[in-house]
Amino acid sequence: MFDSIHEECGIFGIFSPKKDDVASTTYYGLFALQHRGQESAGIVVNDDGVFKSYKDVGLVSSVFTQDNLSRLGEGNIAVGHVRYATTGTCGRENAQPLVVNHLKGNIAIAHNGNLVNSAELRDILEGEGSIFHTTSDTEVISYMIIKERIKTDSIEEAVLSAMDKLEGAYSLVIMSPSKLIAARDKHGFRPLCYGQKEDGTYVVASESCALDAVGATKIREVKPGEVIVFSQYGVKCYETKQKCKKSFCVFEYLYFARPDSEIDGCYVHEARKKAGRFLAENNRIIADVVIGVPDSGLDAAIGFSEASGIPYEIGFIKNKYIGRTFIAPNQKHREDLVRIKLNVIQSVVKGKRVVLVDDSIVRGTTSARIVKLLRDAGAKEVHMLSAAPAFLNPCWYGTDIDSREHLIAVHHSVDEIAKIIGVDSLGYLTIDQAKQLAGGNPDDFCVACFDGNYPTYEPVQTAKNRFECKISENKNN
Repeated sequence: MFDSIHEECGIFGIFSPKKDDVASTTYYGLFALQHRGQESAGIVVNDDGVFKSYKDVGLVSSVFTQDNLSRLGEGNIAVGHVRYATTGTCGRENAQPLVVNHLKGNIAIAHNGNLVNSAELRDILEGEGSIFHTTSDTEVISYMIIKERIKTDSIEEAVLSAMDKLEGAYSLVIMSPSKLIAARDKHGFRPLCYGQKEDGTYVVASESCALDAVGATKIREVKPGEVIVFSQYGVKCYETKQKCKKSFCVFEYLYFARPDSEIDGCYVHEARKKAGRFLAENNRIIADVVIGVPDSGLDAAIGFSEASGIPYEIGFIKNKYIGRTFIAPNQKHREDLVRIKLNVIQSVVKGKRVVLVDDSIVRGTTSARIVKLLRDAGAKEVHMLSAAPAFLNPCWYGTDIDSREHLIAVHHSVDEIAKIIGVDSLGYLTIDQAKQLAGGNPDDFCVACFDGNYPTYEPVQTAKNRFECKISENKNN
């Protein structure tokens, strides 16, 4: 509906020392992660080695009715997933978690991230006789794990061995008949943490906000290249043999993660406020009011206001009942959707010089429409600030930017973009500032979408629908 960066996926896992209503707990966890994926949702429950699964397209609240949750029943392990598609189209067949039966049992797997060698691995697997039922790279991961499981004595050994052959971004929760496993790629591109409830139940989630939602206390992040096994014998940690520099996606702090989540000791809300303070240092603007674009631009707007001394106000009211599933019947209606989703509070902006803060600028079309809303409401001046650097490159690790073609900063200068979107001035966060948002080592972040320095090699096949295209070619042949 808009031209902003789309969410990642969200994963959740739970291991209870006794049989319990783990489906409902997973449901609440996925609800807290809904911002990471709004296309489909799914839960798999393990009841004494029997896997019961339900998944479908839609939001968590629409996929899981009370009847659907009740059918999953009780168990002691569960995994869940909310999806935004970065490889493979949106459809029930690509909804997760995936359940795969094999010679030594079965597994359920949920994945956040994107592999750069999925096409090559899939070619190898298909050449060996593997039959794929989806067009997502998650199924590639599951088959690689199963391939190793046939040769190893435990599921954790299989996961560790498979990880040596996977390249790119993946945070995983994997369920076997007796274990819950959390795994994170060697670069640590995507977040993954775990915690514990008072009754001894362990919980794994993409973000700490999901731990909070189910009453679990966070213990720590899953380290890059680490595999953690939860079972009746306790918690065991393993690390892959591969070692490399950490490359955590800085856009998790800028946009993806929820403001109340804490990642590596830094709350996302504080990181975004810091971005706003940096913007105030970079841009000495004389204005009357600061407003943010809901929701992810609000924190940076507050930070800018605090640093600049310009009063912060709520400038937009967001219609929270319109999600990504809202259907616009034609192009004219699509162009009017910003008015449906955002409405300006005229008394805040009329006759005033406005500083407008948003999380990022991608194609520029939505920015132009939002600026027009402010002009129509009587804003005298509009100065726009992006709490992210300019996007100049595709992302191969799970963010939905697979080409440079539609990125406005690739084709236009800052002054040209300002003219295109209709603002009096335009400013961006710098790359160095983005790397300083969370403290710690600034070299621990991936900023490839801004500077083009990729931590891995670039994939040969890059289209989001690359597997669908391959299937179509094979049918024609």
